[in-house]
Amino acid sequence: MFEQIVQIAGALLILSAFVATQTRRLKHDSWTYLLLNLVGSATLAVLALQGQQWGFLLLEGVWAIVSIAGVITKLRTHGESQ
Repeated sequence: MFEQIVQIAGALLILSAFVATQTRRLKHDSWTYLLLNLVGSATLAVLALQGQQWGFLLLEGVWAIVSIAGVITKLRTHGESQ
C-alpha cells in the first residue's frame, strides 16, 4: 500500500509540472518545473528498479537524467549571470 502511495505521489509531481507548463503557469526551464520532474521521475525510477520493471525504469531513468541535466544547466546559467 505504501509503495502505491509513493508511486501516485511521484506521478502527480510529474503530471503537475506537465499540466502547469501546458497551461503556461510554469516555464519549462523554471526551478519548480525542473525539480518537480526530477523528484517525481527519480522516485518512480527507484520503484521501477526495485520491482524489476525494466521498461518503466528506462522511461523514468531517462526522464530523471534529462531533468538533472536541466538543473545543471540552470545552475551554470544562474552562476554566470551573477
